[in-house]
Amino acid sequence: MRTTVRLDEGLMADVKRLAVESGRTLTAVIEASLRETLTRQAKPKRRGRVRLPTFRGDGVRSGVSLDNMAALLDLMDGRRGPA
Repeated sequence: MRTTVRLDEGLMADVKRLAVESGRTLTAVIEASLRETLTRQAKPKRRGRVRLPTFRGDGVRSGVSLDNMAALLDLMDGRRGPA
């Protein structure tokens, strides 16, 4: 299929350079790039469950907010209990 696409001049220069260096046609480089992008977006990587290690304890104490850095630092320094 033949189509017209407008590309940034700098990007086009980079694509042409890659085509010459890799011994491929401009069309082949653009097709490969589009296929790679579409494949990457079509198949999101599924990550397994992450188990974070705990040391000398059973995890986060109840009432402790991991979103409040100041309270966490105070708690670690022993200045106050959990909120």
